[in-house]
Amino acid sequence: MTRLHRSSTEASVGGASEDGGLAFQSRVTPYERLSQDLSNDPRVMKEITLGRRIAFYRVRGEIGTGNFSQVKLGIHALTKEKVAIKILDKTKLDQKTQRLLSREITSMERLHHPNIIRLYEVVETLAKLHIVMEYAGGGELFNKISSEGRLPEPDAKCVFAQLVAAIEHMHDNNIIHRDLKAENVFYASANRVMIGDFGFSTIARSHETLNTFCGSPPYAAPELFKDEHYYGVFVDIWALGILLYFIVTGLMPFRAETVAKLKKCILDGSYTVPSYVSDSCVFLIRSILKHIPQDRFTLAEIKRSEWLEGQEFPESLEPYNLNPRLDSHSLSLEEREARGVLSNLGINDDHMKQSSIRDSRSSITGTYRIVLHRIQKKNSGIQEMTPDPGQESSRESNISMKRRSRRSTPLSKLGSTKQQSKTCVIL
Repeated sequence: MTRLHRSSTEASVGGASEDGGLAFQSRVTPYERLSQDLSNDPRVMKEITLGRRIAFYRVRGEIGTGNFSQVKLGIHALTKEKVAIKILDKTKLDQKTQRLLSREITSMERLHHPNIIRLYEVVETLAKLHIVMEYAGGGELFNKISSEGRLPEPDAKCVFAQLVAAIEHMHDNNIIHRDLKAENVFYASANRVMIGDFGFSTIARSHETLNTFCGSPPYAAPELFKDEHYYGVFVDIWALGILLYFIVTGLMPFRAETVAKLKKCILDGSYTVPSYVSDSCVFLIRSILKHIPQDRFTLAEIKRSEWLEGQEFPESLEPYNLNPRLDSHSLSLEEREARGVLSNLGINDDHMKQSSIRDSRSSITGTYRIVLHRIQKKNSGIQEMTPDPGQESSRESNISMKRRSRRSTPLSKLGSTKQQSKTCVIL
């Protein structure tokens, strides 16, 4: 009878027969071991029951919260990649919220830019829905400016150029964000920021109007308060102008004690820019925050502005296939490299073929997207945040408390209007 002894440090099992026969060796891949643990290991089963593990992810502390969702840090068991997991209670999702959630997933899957949070996987259980996304470990732009003050203009130019490039990529793919604000901009490294939270996003071409009014009132364009149809591109550009003002001053251009008074300030269009802001930056702010949507600077004009002269605008990454392609003859070099990594983990063509019919709801597909994205970032020279280990845990546990009081507010709560607007639901 053969006894098998599992090594805790190697991906193989072996043993020797009791009568001194030859040892038996059998290769166990990381994927096979994980699959076995998820099915048979009592400790892992307990972690799943307690919500400390979701599919291939170990769940850590909370990093954000919304009305119907939590965002927690996760670690992929095979790749060790840190991810952000947005967890939603399915019992609290009405049909309108489900449509928004579906659009959020669709929007993120269409985007592939170094300054936009990427979607990896969707994991559904009986009670919960989990959206697994790229993790930006440096915290919110809002928190940084609130605690450290406005950015020096050289730093502000770098950050703003990245935001402009990201929004341009969205609009080129007919994605309107509709909730641009400092709370939805995250540091991925000391010099790279990313736009996230696509819960209010939608798909619309430049000539198509929208009639769903949502977002954060301090960032809302004047036309949103008039209960009329609006062009999504112009609304995003207005929010970019508000963001620019906040980045270089640490203040909001339109401030009031109540939402009703804030609405009046925005409709009046009256604001001042502190004297310490450079003339070229003031000109750009005023060129974006134009009352008439069509008068606002376009993204192309913003990029050509004097204030952003000499800045680099990051280009999009190579368009990626959402699922691992089964035709190995047409793979790009990066896809081939990703397939090699998956093979070393024990994920073969048969596994990928089975996962292709489930799209983002497959753990194999999620692993593939994580590996491919890591390769793309490496080949593009993109640096990741490497926070001090002693500070990371305390930051993760405290961020959610700061976010609770700053969630977006539907613009339907701004007072009386002639007709009732269709409003977004906050996730």
